[in-house]
Amino acid sequence: MAVTNGSIDWSDFQRVDIRAGTVLRVESFPEARKPAWKLWVDFGELGVRQTSAQIVDLYDADALIGRQIVGVVNFPPKRIGPFTSEFLLTGFHTDDGVVITTVERPVPNGARLA
Repeated sequence: MAVTNGSIDWSDFQRVDIRAGTVLRVESFPEARKPAWKLWVDFGELGVRQTSAQIVDLYDADALIGRQIVGVVNFPPKRIGPFTSEFLLTGFHTDDGVVITTVERPVPNGARLA
């Protein structure tokens, strides 16, 4: 099947490992170039992974604790200054800041997007 207009095959989508996880810990990240939080997220059988996210415009640290988020867990680790990001927190850019992707109702940590 020919791919046109940026379309992808089902096999391309299956390669992106998108999982639900629960935010366990949030810390400020003063070394970041743009205001950001450091987050530690429980992805169930995949363990706890950390990331940096520029979401301080819309989210206080306390409001993030216990929330289920959606992340891409199969990107290679990325150094961000003195910190290593181990997954990509997904969200939508808006004029007010990034709105994080969450689940509509609780799912097990580590559940894969179908």
